[in-house]
Amino acid sequence: MISLLISLFLSVSVKVCTSQETEQQKMERMKWWTKARFGMFIHWGLYAMPARHEWVKNRERMTDEEYQKYFELFDPDLYNPEEWARIAKKAGMKYFVVTTKHHEGFCLWDSKYTDYKVTNTPYGKDLIKPMVKAFRNEGLRVGFYYSLLDWHHPEYPVDRFHPMRDNKEFREKTRNRDIKKYAEYVSNQVRELLTQFGKIDCLFLDFSFPGKDGKGRNDWQSERLLKMIRKLQPDIIINDRLDLLDVPGGWDFRTPEQFMPREWVKVNGKKVPWETCQTFSGSWGYYRDQYTWKSVRQLIVMLIETVSKGGNLLLNVGPTARGTFDKRAIERLEGIGEWMKFHSRSIYGCTEAPEQFKKPDNCLLTYNPETRRLYVHILEWPPGRLYLDGFAGKVKYAQLLNDASEIRFTKARRSSVLSEKVPGNTLMLRLPVRKPDVIVPVIELFLK
Repeated sequence: MISLLISLFLSVSVKVCTSQETEQQKMERMKWWTKARFGMFIHWGLYAMPARHEWVKNRERMTDEEYQKYFELFDPDLYNPEEWARIAKKAGMKYFVVTTKHHEGFCLWDSKYTDYKVTNTPYGKDLIKPMVKAFRNEGLRVGFYYSLLDWHHPEYPVDRFHPMRDNKEFREKTRNRDIKKYAEYVSNQVRELLTQFGKIDCLFLDFSFPGKDGKGRNDWQSERLLKMIRKLQPDIIINDRLDLLDVPGGWDFRTPEQFMPREWVKVNGKKVPWETCQTFSGSWGYYRDQYTWKSVRQLIVMLIETVSKGGNLLLNVGPTARGTFDKRAIERLEGIGEWMKFHSRSIYGCTEAPEQFKKPDNCLLTYNPETRRLYVHILEWPPGRLYLDGFAGKVKYAQLLNDASEIRFTKARRSSVLSEKVPGNTLMLRLPVRKPDVIVPVIELFLK
């Protein structure tokens, strides 16, 4: 009876903590995250062995028996988490999120609730513990991804995303699977992840798909799961895929995937924290023969645009089955890091520019409200001059961010040659004829 009362008290306490948290308290809890702006996503699992997309089991309708060979041969002998962490830090990333378990059901840590885990493969060792240690040692915050789907678990009912969805014989044989037992498994594993690896800064649960032949909050027992998470890690930041968008405290940030929102993401007309997760190419997991890789410039512009709309960028790497980063990924991360070395001031702690500052053509603006500095990212270098409407009288100093060289400016006047009309509050920046030798030049404006 006493234990029951304690349990009820804790349940109520957590509910009060999450549902009655003020907006200010939430912003304070998320402050590190909104300042960080740039993180590394890591998708790693057995699917690195076929090397043709992390959904390969689904896409090719593989049975457990067909997929078993990857489990029996998995041996990432070149795994070096210290190197991964150094690469992430050098790229300018401030946190990382790793797939502890993806939809295939394979676990990268030594979970006591399943045999389908890395410690039972030829590799034989926990992958998560050394990874967490290595990234923490480099100063990055720790995030865990955990798939709510599981195409291997014996109690996970077949649904519209299951590899065996079109196999009538399999559906009939497994029609008595118990989602409640599976939900308990999810709860137990999430508890392990939140109690065995120290402080966890963010949790990415993936994903809900309610409706016909789908799964949502009742299947996952989402509210119960959420209360446990908040109790075990009160400061943790949680994404929006538990199917609890209408529940106070049911999520902390929205997660547009593989696309760039047109503006700051809103819910019911109100701006909310958001993070876009993006890949280098068309796959999250390692895909040997994928060649649609984004350029370094595309990725840098993606980061800038995300921050200019008040969001975070979680950029994904899919390690190989031997435990290394693809050379193409390393090249791009190094390129981003080189740009960030000189321009990170325009990213960290920055957000959308105040409405009074209008974005010039071929430019993106970010703003640091603490330092009151505005950053003009010039995507196409103009010939000698840049006009900033609405900026006149508001700037006390301007410089190129990469080398801190002064940019002179004056209030714009009508051209005597072309009789161009310019707004009376326009500022004219006098730029070097030649574009600075950086991928995206940035002008730092010190506001009055």
